[in-house]
Amino acid sequence: MNVRDLLVKPPVTMAADATVEAAANLMDQRAVGAVVIVDDGRPVGIVTDRDLVVRGMARRIPPDARIDSVMSTGIVAIDATADVQHAIAVFNHHPFRRLPVVDGADIVGMVTVDDLVVAISRALADLTTGVTAQLLFGHAEAKPPVPA
Repeated sequence: MNVRDLLVKPPVTMAADATVEAAANLMDQRAVGAVVIVDDGRPVGIVTDRDLVVRGMARRIPPDARIDSVMSTGIVAIDATADVQHAIAVFNHHPFRRLPVVDGADIVGMVTVDDLVVAISRALADLTTGVTAQLLFGHAEAKPPVPA
C-alpha cells in the first residue's frame, strides 16, 4: 500500500499573505487540522490548529495578522508513491501528526497519524477475519468424529 491510498481529502492550501482568521475559517469549512501555506504555488510552510492556538492566540497575534507569522517552516513531505511503512518511519522521527503528500512539486493531500491508524486497523481486521471464523466455527475440513 502506498501513501496515495491513504488520502481521504483534497489538499488544503492558502497563500502566505492570508490572515490568521482566514486560515482558521478555512480549517473550519474544510474540516481539517492543517493548511499548507504556498507562495507562488510552492509550499513554504504549514499551519496547524495547534499553531493557531499556541503561536496565535497565546501570543495575542491579531486575527488580521499574516498567516506566515504563525506557520512552521521547513516542511517535511512524503511522495505519494512512498510505501506506508516509510510514512510510519517519518512520523517516528518527527514530532508531528500531519504530513503533506506530494507528487513532484504538487501537493496532492495530507496523511495523518489517524489515517495510518485507520488503515492499519482495517488491514488487521481483514487479516483476522479467517482466523476469527475458524475460532468460532472450527476448521472447514474438520469432520465430526464418527461414533465407534
